[in-house]
Amino acid sequence: MTNKKEDIDVKLIKHIQEGLPVTKTPYKDIGQALGMSEDEVIQRLKKLLECGKIRRLAASIAHRKIGINANAMCVWKVPKEQVDEVGEIMASFEEVTHCYERPTYPDWEYNVFTMIHGYTDAECEAVIQAIKEKTGLNDYVVLYSEKEFKKVGVRI
Repeated sequence: MTNKKEDIDVKLIKHIQEGLPVTKTPYKDIGQALGMSEDEVIQRLKKLLECGKIRRLAASIAHRKIGINANAMCVWKVPKEQVDEVGEIMASFEEVTHCYERPTYPDWEYNVFTMIHGYTDAECEAVIQAIKEKTGLNDYVVLYSEKEFKKVGVRI
């Protein structure tokens, strides 16, 4: 059996998973749609984040719609003892939207993955070159996106 606060939380989560309203007062607008005050929406979201029921509340930009059509997944072979240091350097580039470590395999030794976005392939290549210069790494593979099939977040 759920209590009233849990029911409100579920309604709130379901409402925001389609995205926040693009207005000057998104939390107020959500509150009006759900019969809550703006402050109550903000406080409920904070509590949901704090207790781990939601992991993050962040913007997700449809990059192709704004002309960012070059998307390069660059995979790097990074010595295990340098992963944290190198990962921080890579993640510091504003064009890098994702940077994470993955396990290696006998036929795949690349352990750090970076997703780089740009308006052109040349822009992505320039970022890769800058990362190479800052990290001293030369063993990598670039995989370019050709088509986006689906982009949907987790839903409840």
